[in-house]
Amino acid sequence: MSDYAIEAHGLTKYYGSREIVSRLDLAVPRGSIFGFLGRNGAGKSTTIRMLMGLVEPTRGAATVLGYDCRNLPPEARARIGYLPEGHNVYDWMTVEQCRNFQSAFHARWSDKIFWGVIDHFGLKSKAKAKNLSRGERAGLCLALTLAPEPDLLVLDDPALGLDPVARRSLLESMIYVTRKEDRTILFSSHLLADVERVTDRIAVLDGGVLRADCLLGTFQERIRRFRLKFEGSVPDPAALPKLLHSTPGDHELLLTFANSDRDVQDRLSALAPTRIDEVPIGFEDAFIDFIGDRGRKSLFLDESAQ
Repeated sequence: MSDYAIEAHGLTKYYGSREIVSRLDLAVPRGSIFGFLGRNGAGKSTTIRMLMGLVEPTRGAATVLGYDCRNLPPEARARIGYLPEGHNVYDWMTVEQCRNFQSAFHARWSDKIFWGVIDHFGLKSKAKAKNLSRGERAGLCLALTLAPEPDLLVLDDPALGLDPVARRSLLESMIYVTRKEDRTILFSSHLLADVERVTDRIAVLDGGVLRADCLLGTFQERIRRFRLKFEGSVPDPAALPKLLHSTPGDHELLLTFANSDRDVQDRLSALAPTRIDEVPIGFEDAFIDFIGDRGRKSLFLDESAQ
């Protein structure tokens, strides 16, 4: 058995002449909670649909639980829980009818998990899907996805539009499903606080290109921010290597770097500031600076970067 629940090699997708995903290499370790991040339009949903066998890759290949994503057999799909964005269910069904319909397709079905998630979201068994709030609908979809006890859970922006209480319920349910070491979650999200709370590892897709693939802690360690103080005018930092973002102020510069090294620090000193301080940077600010226009075309983060 491979150590990876998902492996992609050179995965590429074109729509007409437009390249949506470019030569993606990706490996999602078994038992991990893996955050798949990027701007809107970065290619995340397209990648997920290729992995789920819903979209044909233009080039490249991928395996999911050891099976070719182009031809996932029923036994593989039975081991995958896929929750696409939108939380679609049949509006005319009640919660209980949704359960009865979905469970008929799964030999491995846990009513304990289904009703546990339903109760966690405060849903009534006789409530019709069309009358559910967005958060309640998300809870129903999550219950339907978790009840077959999938080995792999794939969530495409599952918390979109949810209020804080529903988001917390969603995250708690995600953590619950990985209580067994071989359970894996791949999820995309724009809610970076949620990502920081639950993920082990992240990949960042930008313009269809993989720009980072590392442990969450590694990402946070490799993005560093410095404040430089000056007595006179503030110099232009544009030529500094590995610069992601700069914010000028009154007699100061706030600079963010990826993979800062001795050369970067020497160049900062060469700007002749009166003071250089490293300042803390949170995950959200680090991520936003990383995918900003300055660094996204040439910088890459992984465990081997120096």
